[in-house]
Amino acid sequence: MSVFDHKAYDNHEEVVFFHDAKSGLKAIIAVHNTNLGPALGGCRMWPYASSEEALTDVLRLSKGMSYKSAMANLKLGGGKSVIIGDPRKDKSDAMMLAMGEFVQRLGGKYITAEDSGIAVRDLQLMAKHSDFIAGTQAKFRYDGGEADGNPAPSTAYGVFVGLRASVRHALGSDLNGVKVAIQGLGHVGYRLAEHLHKEGAKLFVTDIYPDNLDRAVQELGATVVSPDEIFGLDVDVLAPCAMGAIINDNSLSILKARVVAGAANNQLAEERHGHMLKDKGILYAPDYVINAGGVIDIYHQKMDSNAQAMREHIEGIGDTLVEIYQRAEQQGLPTNLEANRMAEERFLNR
Repeated sequence: MSVFDHKAYDNHEEVVFFHDAKSGLKAIIAVHNTNLGPALGGCRMWPYASSEEALTDVLRLSKGMSYKSAMANLKLGGGKSVIIGDPRKDKSDAMMLAMGEFVQRLGGKYITAEDSGIAVRDLQLMAKHSDFIAGTQAKFRYDGGEADGNPAPSTAYGVFVGLRASVRHALGSDLNGVKVAIQGLGHVGYRLAEHLHKEGAKLFVTDIYPDNLDRAVQELGATVVSPDEIFGLDVDVLAPCAMGAIINDNSLSILKARVVAGAANNQLAEERHGHMLKDKGILYAPDYVINAGGVIDIYHQKMDSNAQAMREHIEGIGDTLVEIYQRAEQQGLPTNLEANRMAEERFLNR
């Protein structure tokens, strides 16, 4: 099947496949749109079941980055890269060096950064062979803490700000005592859990790695549930912080949360699931709006900026979400479609 016929293809400008036999690297870069600037988007390493699954993911993720940058008011386009493999078993220095060569071949049209399965050290290795690697170092952090280039703290803080604003809008309350189910306790999910714990939220968590769950129980008093249980819990908020397409026909049939607000990309399996959430009276925080803290971080690191300006920009995520909710209510639209309209006004008409 041609890429042009793929169900996730959306007028992408460029889709490139790369195989380095020596290191074992198999990767795909997708550039969705560069009307506002070069395509920025993280590199994800994941044990995809097939190359078809990897292609679907990179097409969806790169499209999401165009919308994310536009809604965050950044002069950046949307792109993404994926590496097929288990980051805990298959990753090697040679593979990361080869990935840097791959990124360099696009000549700056695509800039990569950190995503699931990739750490700052991996980016530093890529940067040995590419001038277009972001997040290898940082001058400051949004909270004044020590900066190492990892944008996960900013992503998590932005999701926290957006979740808090969503709870206020939907439930008219603060986070104290609010029950939140978090799916995924990686770099972003765990930091989100820490923010919520400090605000008095009651946490229910699931993750594929037992050590992450043990830590959440010991440090945050979280309740562990199985992956199959997380969607049907009687909670106020579901915070998806793992892979995409988790809001689908099956999960919607048992979903009880009043709010869906999390860090995962492409949470809706299909746009129609936004309609279904609206019909069930569930407020959905469009993922590319609420999880934009990381790309905002990277943008400010490249500019002549500072921690306070970056923090204020991230905190604007909450205001943007409220604007989307209000406009969606006025138009009688699902929040995902209203967010899409707002983003497309910004990057398609340039």
